[in-house]
Amino acid sequence: MKINYFNKKNFINQIIYKDLKIGNYKKIKTRFPPEPSGYLHIGHAKSICLNFGIANYYNGKCYLRLDDTNPKKENIKYVHSILKDIKWLGFKWNDKVKYSSDYFDRIYLYAIELIQKGLAYVDELSDQELKKYRGTLKTGGIESPYRNRKINENLNLFQRMKQGYYQEGEMCLRAKIDMSSPFMIMRDPVLYRIKHVTHQKLHRKWCIYPMYDFAHCISDAIEGITHSICTLEFQDNRRLYNWILKNITVNSYPKQYEYARLNIEYTILSKRKLNLLIKNKVVKNWDDPRLLTISGLRRRGYTANSIRQFCNIIGVSKQNSLINMETLESCIRNDLDKNTPRVMAVLNPVKLVIENMFKTKKIISVYNHPNQPKMGIRCLQFTRELYIDRNDFSEKKYQNYYGLFLGGEVRLRYSYIIRANYIEKDKNGNITTIYCTYDKNTLNRKPFDGRVVKGVIHWISQLDAVKAEIRLYNRLFSVSNPEKFKNFSSLINPNSLIIRQGLVERSLLKSKKGNKFQFEREGYFCADIYDHRKNHLVFNRIVSLKKKWKK
Repeated sequence: MKINYFNKKNFINQIIYKDLKIGNYKKIKTRFPPEPSGYLHIGHAKSICLNFGIANYYNGKCYLRLDDTNPKKENIKYVHSILKDIKWLGFKWNDKVKYSSDYFDRIYLYAIELIQKGLAYVDELSDQELKKYRGTLKTGGIESPYRNRKINENLNLFQRMKQGYYQEGEMCLRAKIDMSSPFMIMRDPVLYRIKHVTHQKLHRKWCIYPMYDFAHCISDAIEGITHSICTLEFQDNRRLYNWILKNITVNSYPKQYEYARLNIEYTILSKRKLNLLIKNKVVKNWDDPRLLTISGLRRRGYTANSIRQFCNIIGVSKQNSLINMETLESCIRNDLDKNTPRVMAVLNPVKLVIENMFKTKKIISVYNHPNQPKMGIRCLQFTRELYIDRNDFSEKKYQNYYGLFLGGEVRLRYSYIIRANYIEKDKNGNITTIYCTYDKNTLNRKPFDGRVVKGVIHWISQLDAVKAEIRLYNRLFSVSNPEKFKNFSSLINPNSLIIRQGLVERSLLKSKKGNKFQFEREGYFCADIYDHRKNHLVFNRIVSLKKKWKK
């Protein structure tokens, strides 16, 4: 299946189309290179759709390469989660899963080549000194006193670094470029550093590890990547990318192209900041449904198709922007609307008694989906005692309010028109019971006397009501762009999660983990993939519906 995730105006698509047309490449090769130091988020989903989508559309190849060059932050559980997320999104990488560490032996030899050419040296400055010597955006850098070591001395020291003779931070390997460059990245960047830690794949084989910028371009060249696509924060790094490839012996010269990273309202996507939220127990884990991690979206109930379509809609550009959360929510609404069964659920129940109903019950048959008769029907029991949502009742009528109120009429969904006559309250003044009468001649039809009843509310029979835990997820942050604030943790929305002990239709006793439903007039919900079970129903709100009236 070919899926185009970029239109003709997309600058990357134009570049690739031109390259193929003039014969620069016979076959397109892209790659998705995440670091296994956390879970993927929706920003990664954009990159996945772009890189895999390009390869798919142009009959090329896309490799999955895990950038495992920083073992202190990496974990095998992150590797497994990355593989799972990509497959769930509907993509398949070419060949076996690749790792930057697969090329460590070759990368080490390229470092040797740079030393032999006088283009790299072993430095003994501390981290603080390195930062100080690098200068600022307004002032140039200062050359290290170790910069002009002889080639043989550098080769010997670098070998001893590899053999584990030195402690972390004691030495590093730097490229010899230009300490007066206006681009900080070109002021003798570090190529290798010492890390005495266990690597999640290679264990204790290495104690020196290449920096991302050094390993990344070499890995691209080894794999024959044609278009190395990354986000705008790596724009200046392209100079180092090209410098490294120009000064080592490689047969392939990939080209790097940058696009704007994804920024969405009311959330953060920085893995470092996400880690802080988890560490400080603001959210439970990487798969918390309030996070826009792929695992969090999946647990909340988002579909892979809705995420792919979101990435398609927002497109690819070079202009940074803040995407409206409504765009993402519209994608999941549109996707679920087509094939999600409808049921009724009362999130904040209050009892309603129909005083003029004397039969035990009446059976009402309704379609599971108004536009999909093939999805079948279900039977609702209409009884003397029902439950409605407290928000659908008011003692007085307000402007633009179409719920039930004392002396007023409303239609119960799929059934009859009722009139509220009086109420009972407890000692605290809370309504416990609403007493009504119903018009038995209005089952799914207008009143014979021509009176107009605009409001329609949902309900559940006392005989059909089953207890359920309803988790209402809202925006995680109270401001639209929390990334702008240093103390972003103080901006958490206190109502980002509201838990209701509600009632749902008895038919949902058969629901399984991951099943999705539209709770009529409330939103789309998903049976939680971990906590939901037959004797303890748990539903996560995926996205709300736009209500026609408010109290």
